[in-house]
Amino acid sequence: MSRRSGVLEFAVLGLLRESPMHGYELRKRLNTSLGVFRAFSYGSLYPCLKTLVGNGWLIEESGSTSQDALAAPLSGRRAKIVYRLTAAGKERFEELLTHTGPDAWEDEHFGVRFAFFGQTSRDVRMRVLEGRRSRLEERLDKMRAAMARTRERLDDYTLELQRHGMESVEREVRWLNELIESERAGRDRRDGTAGQDRTTERDEDRPPPQDQSEDADGPPRHRGGSRPDPSDDTAK
Repeated sequence: MSRRSGVLEFAVLGLLRESPMHGYELRKRLNTSLGVFRAFSYGSLYPCLKTLVGNGWLIEESGSTSQDALAAPLSGRRAKIVYRLTAAGKERFEELLTHTGPDAWEDEHFGVRFAFFGQTSRDVRMRVLEGRRSRLEERLDKMRAAMARTRERLDDYTLELQRHGMESVEREVRWLNELIESERAGRDRRDGTAGQDRTTERDEDRPPPQDQSEDADGPPRHRGGSRPDPSDDTAK
């Protein structure tokens, strides 16, 4: 499977995990929610859907209402096919969510992975973000070195274009730094709250202290505030 088709598989499974959709609706979501797929066509999407159905990760259902079903024979249109994620498809998507290799850091795949960060564990998010930052820092070093070597031979417009590219990468690195710090702060808050909860539980498990206060004119009070038994010799 090519890298691009692998990204499409991941995106389709992720969107269908949210709700079943027919092909046109799915393509719209790919274009609007995941802008990286603007260049995709039905010729790319439907073979992917057929493959996912063949793997048992999707099933096809008729999505027509009762009125549409009656009108379909008259209009000559076929009923819309709705694609629904199977249990095996959910497992496949959850498996893909855990992948943090270099493919997850590349331009095309990272945008799709980031779109599903809400369904991704914190540790995986951190590895993907740090991997993406590392990849961009390497790219930035290469861009700076290339500009230093060639700036004397470049015209002003080409030089400005390269500078614009560098600034775009620098902005993304700063953005990634903020995201990583936010993830770390969230983890620290979670760990701190867990520690406070454990402390509270320990405090609640402790027995209440016994009341050892004394009356101004008499002996220490008995537990429960009861008076001494008058028949007790010590009370006489």
